Amino acid sequence: MKVVTFGELMVRLQPYNYERFVQADHLEFSFGGGEANVAVSLANYGADAVFVTKLPAHAIGQAAVNSLRRYGVDTSKIVRGGSRVGIYYNEKGASQRGSVCIYDRAHSAIQESQPSDFDWDSIFEGVDWFHFTGITPALGPNLVEACEEACKAAKAHGVKISCDLNYRGKLWTREQAREAMTRLCQYVDVCISNEEDAKDVFGIEAEATDIYAGELNHEGYKSVAKQLADKFGFEKVAITLRESHSAFDNGWSAMLYDVASNEYCFSKKYNLHIIDRVGGGDSFGGGLIYALLSGKSTQEAVEFAVAASALKHSIEGDYNMVTLPEVEKLAGGDGSGRIQR
Repeated sequence: MKVVTFGELMVRLQPYNYERFVQADHLEFSFGGGEANVAVSLANYGADAVFVTKLPAHAIGQAAVNSLRRYGVDTSKIVRGGSRVGIYYNEKGASQRGSVCIYDRAHSAIQESQPSDFDWDSIFEGVDWFHFTGITPALGPNLVEACEEACKAAKAHGVKISCDLNYRGKLWTREQAREAMTRLCQYVDVCISNEEDAKDVFGIEAEATDIYAGELNHEGYKSVAKQLADKFGFEKVAITLRESHSAFDNGWSAMLYDVASNEYCFSKKYNLHIIDRVGGGDSFGGGLIYALLSGKSTQEAVEFAVAASALKHSIEGDYNMVTLPEVEKLAGGDGSGRIQR
């Protein structure tokens, strides 16, 4: 299986342990970004994962490329140019204190890229799947156009398309998101969302649900998935379900709706004690893409994706550094992570 993902790869700067920005005197340096995180997950499962972006030709740009090569991601389609690698500062939450993310990504190489930088017909030769998120078109009108050109080329090559709505209020307004994502979602086969993004982007929400009270209404989420599918003609809709008890402790599960069979499958729920939640949604997306391309059933696919994401919450950094056997073992177990004898 060959999968292409398209987006921004950024420098991640973070205080050690759980220090606040105002008390830190040094920062950890790594890389991450939504679609790059998906590519790393897929490469770790043995898929041929190709990441497309634009990065400067200088040493920091090369370090970003190398961070992907380390895990077997194909970086041959990355365009080199521009002068900046975007940065995000991450302050990890603890107990009742939430995480803080500050962007410094204006004028990055990918943000200033043009649609003509990417030869999509060449990129999609022999490809099975294309994935992007709502973060990429949020970078500017030029990236909305680039995403649309990518989707059109993917369709012309018979490539399946998935999109994680991933609304980021720090990058654009709800109105801008709704306009752009309405334009792009007409090409999408598999939509990935959560309880907040469907509401923020399209005004669609589950009734009688309060994620902060730990209460989930399964019928409400089935309604959200069906509304999304009816609006855009999606083949499948995945909704991740996070119950936030504290910065450390979350309930984590998901639902996958298959339109053709009218089947709604809910996964088992994991009680997470979180090490790092950044990339949790991306690891779900990577797991779901792999499972669907592997021919897993609707129930098996959502169980695999949720297990992959549960494991990611235990790993520092953006990338989900787990193996296929580890995910399969957790997905097939009781969700506790204990060794089954």
